[in-house]
Amino acid sequence: MLNVRIKPCIFIIGLYLLVSSCSSKKQSIIAENAELVQVANTFSFTEGPAANKDGDIFFTDQPNDQILKWTASNNTIEVFKSPSGRANGLYMDHQGNLLAAADEKNELWRINMDGKVDTLLQHFEGEKLNGPNDLWVDIQGGIYFTDPYYQRPYWKRTKPDIEEQRVYYINPNRQQINIVAQDLVQPNGIIGSEDGKTLYIADIGANKTYSFTIQDDGSLNNKTLFAEMGSDGMTIDHKGNVYMTGKGVTVFNSQGEKIRHIPVPEEWTANVTFGGKNQNILFITAKGAVYTLQMNVHGVRYPKD
Repeated sequence: MLNVRIKPCIFIIGLYLLVSSCSSKKQSIIAENAELVQVANTFSFTEGPAANKDGDIFFTDQPNDQILKWTASNNTIEVFKSPSGRANGLYMDHQGNLLAAADEKNELWRINMDGKVDTLLQHFEGEKLNGPNDLWVDIQGGIYFTDPYYQRPYWKRTKPDIEEQRVYYINPNRQQINIVAQDLVQPNGIIGSEDGKTLYIADIGANKTYSFTIQDDGSLNNKTLFAEMGSDGMTIDHKGNVYMTGKGVTVFNSQGEKIRHIPVPEEWTANVTFGGKNQNILFITAKGAVYTLQMNVHGVRYPKD
């Protein structure tokens, strides 16, 4: 494995955060005197950050076909798996395996910590998936994933097998896959609430994000407009605030009200999650770089410690 010790490059953003904040100081979700830290900038396009139980972050660099790991305790980055099936979105399952939206062959992978791959899904009703993008694992261990279509230069096909761009759910025993949302233009980012009752899906193609009520069988109903903004990736904190990406990171409270904007120097911010020992470090993937930011809130992870 390539093991690189990173010398942080620090961007002081206190003034920018103050100007862009829509909340009072006592409501601040960002730690006092916080600095946006560039951990590394040697990648092509970073995506899919996912935290393990120790707060370490796995993330992808899709153009370079690799999954990398940031170790929180010593601030180092190493290559975890390469090639990686052109992995895009990632998420940890309840057993500590890494789930990956393996875009090269439009598959869903489960990767153990030794790097061994188990292909969970290749097709839906005999047709090739569009390109699994982002994932979320619910309290029971079921998997939701978005399946938009983005034409990749490494694909031989030039059009999708499945016309609709959908969201699917794989039940916890992995025996059944169902369509749970399909009246969307281009679903992308996805995240669920801490209590497991609400699912947020970003329709980046329509520049909107919706909330859905999660039923006991994993199906969704009560589609409600949450925000007039789409998102490439999403995460949520323990207060129910939803973090969306694009031009920096924009934070909405659980009522869909914008409460904060976190500027990021890169032209595009792809994804975001919480990491660190106490889950209070916001880890941001943005084009060729990754950043961290100390927070006053912490992330949500299953199963509970």
